[in-house]
Amino acid sequence: MGLQIHKETFDAEDHERFARRLAESLEVLRTVLERPGFGVGPRTIGAELEMFLVDAAGFPLPVNRQVLSQTVDPRVTVEIDRFNLEVNLRPGPLAGRPFTALREEFESALAEVRRAAATQGARVAVTGILPTLREADLGSASLTGMPRYRALSAAIRNRRQEPLRVVIKGEDSLTLEWDDVSLEGANTSLQYHLRVDPADFARMYNAAQLATAPVLAVSSNSPFLVGRRLWDETRVALFRQAVDDRGESSSEAPQHGRVTFGHGWVRQGPLELFAESVALYSPLLPVLGPESPLECLAAGGLPRLDELRLHQGTVWSWNRAIYDPSGGGHVRIELRALPAGPSVVDMLANGALLLGLTLGLSDEVEALLPGIPFACARGNFLRASKEGLDAMLLWPERNAPSPRPVPAVALVERLLPVAREGLVGAGVAAEEADALLSIIQARLRAGCTGARWQRKMLARLEAHMPRQDALGALLERYMAHSTSGRPVHEWPMD
Repeated sequence: MGLQIHKETFDAEDHERFARRLAESLEVLRTVLERPGFGVGPRTIGAELEMFLVDAAGFPLPVNRQVLSQTVDPRVTVEIDRFNLEVNLRPGPLAGRPFTALREEFESALAEVRRAAATQGARVAVTGILPTLREADLGSASLTGMPRYRALSAAIRNRRQEPLRVVIKGEDSLTLEWDDVSLEGANTSLQYHLRVDPADFARMYNAAQLATAPVLAVSSNSPFLVGRRLWDETRVALFRQAVDDRGESSSEAPQHGRVTFGHGWVRQGPLELFAESVALYSPLLPVLGPESPLECLAAGGLPRLDELRLHQGTVWSWNRAIYDPSGGGHVRIELRALPAGPSVVDMLANGALLLGLTLGLSDEVEALLPGIPFACARGNFLRASKEGLDAMLLWPERNAPSPRPVPAVALVERLLPVAREGLVGAGVAAEEADALLSIIQARLRAGCTGARWQRKMLARLEAHMPRQDALGALLERYMAHSTSGRPVHEWPMD
């Protein structure tokens, strides 16, 4: 459990104390990471899944705390907006049949949330952005009534000294000005966690960065926002702007957005990512915990580093370094780019592809990186988010001086054996890896992601009803298919 936030405003002294604690924590983390054997052990995976609560008509229903009160399942927690919930699935070993275990976790957690939600007249929608979401569903009243979220919203708004501005151009265009961070709750994601040994972290993290774009291209599921047809993965464009604490900045002192793909390839390990977060981003929630990291370290203990972890949680890297003091301590990579949905089996297949490529590319990533500037990897991520299966991605080749453009579909086809090798090499049962990666291959051949299914369905429905009605009808079909257990490429278009 992290630090509890009880205050909503902070003064200069709070920030000064917190800055000192962050500096101490970085030095303590350096020492901890150098301890012989720290974090060494079997690889594990876990996942977090965010979701929407909707009413009988498919519109957001802001009752997350009421729903939470109806369950004692420790996996269930609230999220930033009152119509969001999250489930934190129990981690398990990567070797063996990890996705069978995760499937049981997904299904049991979702069944419990649906049961608890029904007591409040709510249903559960698992999708990247709710198609029926309206501007009126957002705003300060939609923030979950906890000091943490109000403090976060106030800190970002105060730093900007002006409203948040969201501009997204796709098939339609959207421009919004907003006074709080409730737009963040329009995004729901699926986040996988991969525990890695500290010595392997840099190459694993770089492999994850390289793999994210092709995986997102074939996993996109967020084509609409407040009635507009935008990017195939609109979450990427929205999230970057929804929590942007930057006001006016000069070219001499540029500021960095808190939602980021990163600033370069990692050369050493997790410490440099934590140090980067401290150096580039001002604290938003300067809350001190009771533990002195230096005193804990001097006593031979394992410091919790609560303040550093809290600060890292307010820098939303699409792939994030995590330090976890539990169970003797370890580090892991949080893979944050995937959307929620469409179905449990789709989410497992997306995870198998992303984790498999992270593992499979890690052995050759050092030979590949000289052939792809980091800016190209960032550009791949944005193109995959905007264009999905139609994206043209730059990919490095061994001994080639520069990356070559490859259509996303052809690239993922080419990478499927790499993902399989990564999974099986890490001890995942071959038949489990094959079953999930075959779903990706079938999706490629059908040309159907969650985003593409939604776009086609909207076009069919909108031919004979207004868009808002069509989006509602689309959601009903989506929710029925999502709970059927069938992957999205098998969903009918009627």
